[in-house]
Amino acid sequence: MNRLEAPDTTTAELAPGVRIPLIGLGTWPMTGQDATGAVTRALQNGYRHIDTAESYGNEDAVGEGLRRSGIPRAEVFLTTKINREWHSRDGVRTAAARAARRLGVDYLDLLLVHWPNPAQGQFVEACEGLQQLFRDGSIRAWGVSNFKPAQLEQVRAAGLEVPLNQVQLDPEHGQPAQLEYHRTHGILTAAYSPLGRNGSFLADPAVTGPAGKLGRTPAQIVLRWHVQQGRVAVPKSASDARQRENLDVFDFELTARQLDAITALDTGAGPRLDSDDYGH
Repeated sequence: MNRLEAPDTTTAELAPGVRIPLIGLGTWPMTGQDATGAVTRALQNGYRHIDTAESYGNEDAVGEGLRRSGIPRAEVFLTTKINREWHSRDGVRTAAARAARRLGVDYLDLLLVHWPNPAQGQFVEACEGLQQLFRDGSIRAWGVSNFKPAQLEQVRAAGLEVPLNQVQLDPEHGQPAQLEYHRTHGILTAAYSPLGRNGSFLADPAVTGPAGKLGRTPAQIVLRWHVQQGRVAVPKSASDARQRENLDVFDFELTARQLDAITALDTGAGPRLDSDDYGH
């Protein structure tokens, strides 16, 4: 009798045959040797997902970290993002090629439109270009970042299904309407700044309570809150110990009550930057 394989709870399906690790290493604002060292250590510590962007100015350093780690390219999921100057069908093709060259790799796993820049009015065309790159095999998957539901609707109106949207998300910035839109339309949520910027909620009893009971750190509890609900999270860390800690969130579970208590920390505040007005 064949034994059924246990479901993979450390990754999510992004496209047919393409799975994205739920915990990745965020690399902003690290540059140069700081970024190279952090990526090298992260990969040697077990990370298999690295998140960068053209605007971070560190793609070359991230690529060097990958090479120094000794981990085969095929085992690492690389996400990067393009700026508004490339918001056209031909532009995204040029941007993808340049990003791969800066990273020193032959292909990109995930390429995102970093900001919609609605005043420019070309984000739909950028998404159409990314879809074409996916179809012809130039990238393994595509998505967007910082897109509000209204902007996602415009992309969907052009006949495109958005696979992933990376947004600012933490217990105090829960964005319930954004998450509901993602759930309704099958969009995978990726959270940047998943542990917040000042970390004040890490001291709340909704977080410290489960941490004490489970023998985990508050940061691990919050990351578990993300991944247990099927979200990708990309915390930044250059520390060996913190990197290993952030990755070690797949061998315990939070109860429904614990999840709800953390979700209830939402203040109703929107993202720090408003994508109707900000972008690059």
